[in-house]
Amino acid sequence: MKKFTSDVVIGLEAHAELQTKTKLFCSCPTKGSEEPNTRTCSICLGHPGSKPSVNKKAIEYGIKLCLALGCKIQPEIIFSRKSYFYPDMSKNFQISQYEVPLGKDGKLKLKDGKEIGITRAHLEEDPASLIHPKGMKDSAYVLVDYNRSGNPLVEIVTEPDMESPEEARDFMKQLITVLGYLEIFDVNNGIIKADANISLKEAGYTKVEVKNITGFKEIERALFYEVDRQKKDISEGKEIVQETRAWDSEKGITFSLRKKETEEDYGYIVEPDLTKIEVSKGWIDEAKKEMPELAQDKVNKFVSKHKINRIDAEVLSAEKDLAELFEKVAEKVNPILAAKWLRRELVRVLNYNKKTLKEIKLDEKQIIDLLSLIEDKKITETTGQKLMEKLIEKPFDVKEYVKKEGLSAVSSKKELEKFCKEAVQENPKAIEEYKDGKEKALNFIVGSVMKKTKGKASPKEVNEIIKNMII
Repeated sequence: MKKFTSDVVIGLEAHAELQTKTKLFCSCPTKGSEEPNTRTCSICLGHPGSKPSVNKKAIEYGIKLCLALGCKIQPEIIFSRKSYFYPDMSKNFQISQYEVPLGKDGKLKLKDGKEIGITRAHLEEDPASLIHPKGMKDSAYVLVDYNRSGNPLVEIVTEPDMESPEEARDFMKQLITVLGYLEIFDVNNGIIKADANISLKEAGYTKVEVKNITGFKEIERALFYEVDRQKKDISEGKEIVQETRAWDSEKGITFSLRKKETEEDYGYIVEPDLTKIEVSKGWIDEAKKEMPELAQDKVNKFVSKHKINRIDAEVLSAEKDLAELFEKVAEKVNPILAAKWLRRELVRVLNYNKKTLKEIKLDEKQIIDLLSLIEDKKITETTGQKLMEKLIEKPFDVKEYVKKEGLSAVSSKKELEKFCKEAVQENPKAIEEYKDGKEKALNFIVGSVMKKTKGKASPKEVNEIIKNMII
């Protein structure tokens, strides 16, 4: 039994939907028609006489995740029936793994380097989607959509190593990053949810489970609420009991569902319709060959090889496509400049347009050309920002466009001095205010020069020229 010392103890059971074309035990598509109960068959509905067969791709994806988490992969796969009576599983049992998980004894690092133990990672089928018209607590009836029933899930069960809601959120964020790098999970549309087990020192570490929290932001929110709820109950002399609670994201509260059951209550039996599957060394070796360099490895490489700061490296590495783009660009232009522009400007423009890198046609050539012009001071940063905004809409030849539109920076010192001299002569009042100690007055004169040059001068250089003229 693990001995706890922290005020809050949290363990997670995270469920991620694997990005396969068909369900875990039948050939029904995982995506397609959203009309309720149209992507179903006798197997995923559990009709008498129907026989499941395992989706090989789901197992391969599960093996990759186990490798990424440093789990010991078990030599054989055994599926079990987890029996329970609930409308989200029409056959009254869920096919999961119990006796022998796919992988066990792994770990995942948080952003601050803390390692969270992974007890086990296993495959199971997703239950159906339940729709409560007036919310889970108040609806008089529930609607069931079995389209999702049978979709492949991987469940990751952690050790109770997290000590705050913030750590739980970071764990989910790091897990999503790993899933995205492995390309086994749709980061933008895939379902990821978690059950959280939370215990407080003040309550003698009595474990309370909060079920079905969707998204890493909601994890943090639900856990903050549950910590506050338990502390409030303790302060009022109420006993914290072992139970299962549900999270209502609209109301921002948890409420009791039932007294906490144990694994034995589910009456697990080995699935009689599925044979044991050997996980051969060759199968694992093949998966290892396909493993990408993961985010935390890229962070360390970006810091050591390209000398960028760790925060920039972490932001760039959080998304695989962005990390790979940075690596290509950093081979041709200053890595620090590349990191600054990709992390700030490219991400800013993508967020504004509500797009991802996958959704646009931009490649490294346009970015390299753009940053080379900035690095060589052939265009200003302001011009660069405007060009970045245009590139998101439709890629084009950056160098040719700059030449055609006359966007080259005013770099001749003689020409800049001419514009600065005009601005100084035209704004005597601002000059006097600056001499009286009003620093902002200088910005007005710089702005005048920028207007004369149509934004094609370097504000920093203009600032220095004007200061030298005034002294």
